[in-house]
Amino acid sequence: MLTEERYATILHILDEKKAVSVLDLTKILNASESTVRRDLTTLHKDGRLCKVYGGATALDNAYTTKEEDMQTRSDLHRQEKRIIGRRAARLVSPKDFIYLDAGSTTLAMIDFIDSSIHAAFVTNGIIHAARLAERGMKVFILGGAVKPVTEAVIGTEALNSLKAYNFTKGFFGTNGISMKSGYSTPDSGEAVIKGSALSRCTQAFVLADSSKFSRISPISFANLSDAAIITDCLPDKKYRNHTTILEGESN
Repeated sequence: MLTEERYATILHILDEKKAVSVLDLTKILNASESTVRRDLTTLHKDGRLCKVYGGATALDNAYTTKEEDMQTRSDLHRQEKRIIGRRAARLVSPKDFIYLDAGSTTLAMIDFIDSSIHAAFVTNGIIHAARLAERGMKVFILGGAVKPVTEAVIGTEALNSLKAYNFTKGFFGTNGISMKSGYSTPDSGEAVIKGSALSRCTQAFVLADSSKFSRISPISFANLSDAAIITDCLPDKKYRNHTTILEGESN
């Protein structure tokens, strides 16, 4: 495939999916990882996409209605998610009763939680429950319907399950953070679960890399002031006027 053909293919994918990983592009383009990264660097310098850790995102992503699958989301911003996950894990204390929201950034947090801390977890993430259990932690999973794209449990049954719980802390993912629209997500079913669980937390934290700021998805599930934000790097200091910001550390 010629260089310009690769460029056109990459931009077409971003027009449809809004984000793509380097790994996926190597398969689609039948090209080496170094070639794909070189193409992304060129397109980024030309102002035709935004190159991020592990892949690329479209430039016109201030308002987004589409969700990437869990594999794509996990591949993007991988290093940033590890920084955020490490910072968030430090907030887990003995005897905490924690809600852990489904999502790739909250998933990254699990590897850094001290398994000797006797905290208990409730989650609507299928993968999250399995990983917590593998690490020997006490975990409960909400009942309900499974959303295939995000592998999150949603629906009336899950919502009713939440009514029995009162959490000391909650850690949540989001698709967008905006001073106008707060925390938002594309799916109304997930938004209802997020909002309900967040309202039942004494302390709530939203885990989001810097690319999520100034982005808006169709459904808002909380105001900025309802949760502190844990991020790798704050792109706009004005957000500090609306809520507490905790920036992650790389070591």
